[in-house]
Amino acid sequence: MDTLIIRKMEKKDLQEVLKIYKEGIETGMATFETIVPSEQVWDERHHATLRFVAEENNRVVGWIGISPVSTRSVYSGVGEVSVYISSESKGKGIASKLFKVLIEESEKEGFWTLQSSIFAINSSSIQLHKKMGFRIVGTREIELLVQEKKLLN
Repeated sequence: MDTLIIRKMEKKDLQEVLKIYKEGIETGMATFETIVPSEQVWDERHHATLRFVAEENNRVVGWIGISPVSTRSVYSGVGEVSVYISSESKGKGIASKLFKVLIEESEKEGFWTLQSSIFAINSSSIQLHKKMGFRIVGTREIELLVQEKKLLN
């Protein structure tokens, strides 16, 4: 019988977390990152206590965390959410369970807004976020226009 545990991320989890993040990078639709950051860089980019893993049969199969959206103090209650599930564990509802814990814990830590930047082609992530109470507040198109302009010149 599979047992899923959602728990705070520990330092020992970081290699598995980065392995799952690498899978996301390789999809080409999860992040603008093209290389996996070092453990130190990843650690520095994410909130120290608002990071959780899903563990199944003693193996990390997913993670969720918050990064600051700005260094300005007026944005201290706004966080950028990242959630990644290993390729063999997708579709089991793990991301929703991670989200529930993150939302609850982020409110305790004083976060009043959570946001995510999602590629329009990543429909499963958009559906997940909507299910968790997120709404689309805008679509960035300037990047595409800049790329087209460069191609035309």
